[in-house]
Amino acid sequence: MTRSSLLLAILTLAVARDLPAQRLSEVRPHDGRLPAVQATSVGRAAVHYGKWLTAAGTAAFTLMAAQEHRRSRRDWDALLVICRSADDACEQGPDGRYLRTDAEQLYQRSRVFDRRANRRLLGAQASLLATAALFLLDRRPGNGPENIPFSPVRVTVEPTGDGAVAGVRIAF
Repeated sequence: MTRSSLLLAILTLAVARDLPAQRLSEVRPHDGRLPAVQATSVGRAAVHYGKWLTAAGTAAFTLMAAQEHRRSRRDWDALLVICRSADDACEQGPDGRYLRTDAEQLYQRSRVFDRRANRRLLGAQASLLATAALFLLDRRPGNGPENIPFSPVRVTVEPTGDGAVAGVRIAF
C-alpha cells in the first residue's frame, strides 16, 4: 500500500464517524418538551454519509492529480536534460515534432500525464462542489447541537386588546 493510499484510508475512517456536534441531543429543549423523534429516511442517510464520501473523493482526486503531475514533471525534466546535452538535440521537424524519437516520446508522455492531472483536478473540484452541496442539504434547521454557546434569538409578538406584546428570548 502506498503512502497516499494509506493516508486516504486513514482520512476516510476519520471522517466517516459523526462528530459530537453533528449528533442530535438527547436532552430536553429549553421549553421543556421532549425532542421529536425523527424517522431517518434513506435519502437523509444518503445525504448525511454521502458528504463524507464525496469529501474523501476530493482528497483522492487531489492525491491522484499530484501523482500524475509528478510523472509529467519527471518526463519534462528528462526532456530538458536531452535538450541541454547538445545544441541540435531538440531540433524540430516541419510538423513541429522533435527529430529525436526519445525526445518526442518524453514530450508526448509528459503531455499525457499533464492532461490526466488536469482531469483529476477537475474531478476534485466537482467533488468539492458536491461535498459543499451535501453539507448544506444535511443542515437541520431548528435541531442544532446543544454545544453552540449562542443559539438564535427568538422574538415573539402576541396581539393584545389594545396593541401587541413583544418578547425576546436569549438562551445561554
